[in-house]
Amino acid sequence: MNARRTTLPAAAAGLLLLLAACGDPGSGGGTADPTSGGDASGTVCEPVAGDQLVVLEDDQGLQNADNVIPAVNAAAAEADPNLLPLLDSVSAALDTDKLIQLNKAVDIDRQTSSEAAQQFVEAEGLAAEDASVGAGKSVVIGAANFSESATLSEIYAGVLRSAGYTAEVQTIGNRETYLPALQSGQITLTPEYAATLAEFLNTSANGADAEPVASGDPDETVAALTELGAGADLVFGEVSAAQDQNAFAVTSEFAEEYDVATLSELADACGGGVVLAGPAECPERPFCQIGLEETYGITVSEFASYDFGLIGDAVRQGEASIGLVLSSDGSLAS
Repeated sequence: MNARRTTLPAAAAGLLLLLAACGDPGSGGGTADPTSGGDASGTVCEPVAGDQLVVLEDDQGLQNADNVIPAVNAAAAEADPNLLPLLDSVSAALDTDKLIQLNKAVDIDRQTSSEAAQQFVEAEGLAAEDASVGAGKSVVIGAANFSESATLSEIYAGVLRSAGYTAEVQTIGNRETYLPALQSGQITLTPEYAATLAEFLNTSANGADAEPVASGDPDETVAALTELGAGADLVFGEVSAAQDQNAFAVTSEFAEEYDVATLSELADACGGGVVLAGPAECPERPFCQIGLEETYGITVSEFASYDFGLIGDAVRQGEASIGLVLSSDGSLAS
């Protein structure tokens, strides 16, 4: 995650995703006993140091689809048919590369979320064509307490203000705090993450042992989310292409040396094993080492445990071949 958040780790959505996937961040720098996840014959892909990280494509859908999606109080959306289309314009403009750039602007370049949001709205031409549709209407946008959520909330606010709304952004806290406020109408809308919210609503409605409803398919995940939202007084706008979810990164130099762009290609190229950096719980988590081994047949010849915020630097410095990151980390910007 590196410079992804103002504190490490401070992202509510990212932290919940990490907890679901790999447990609490590891206490780092140590090295666990070597493990094997497949055919140990073949090339051992040693770490290659470099300045730039690149995410390997999750081409077999190991991770759930945590795409950014606007979540709206159902009564507010019903009362105002202009609300969702304005939010949908943001979803249409947003992808992971642009989300990375937004996070870089705030977390690394030290712009405020409102400054980065204003620039994004202007650059993408998102100002409403009709500046009067929201006249006399007020909305409150609830932001979770991490910078990405604040920036997305400010983008929603900027678009709504351009349509004549009075839009206020309030930092509400974590999902356990802001979701009841959204359901009650205390806040009108919030940026959300499809898979994480789907599973949150699923376990809330059906118990901690409920069969998972999220998957790596955004459409299927949003369909499940929409159904669960109907029972929780929530509706959703269009899902964006932007994802903030677990991902695995290598240096660009590593990718070039071993000619890999996907996790499947990594498995084929590195049959002798790789050094994996992750939180301490990664070897026991299905979306981390277990998933790499079982879904892709990747051989983890050595696991190195790090605090989550130090994993990217470990890969850059050549201490690990591949590391767990967040897909929208600002430090991934080229």
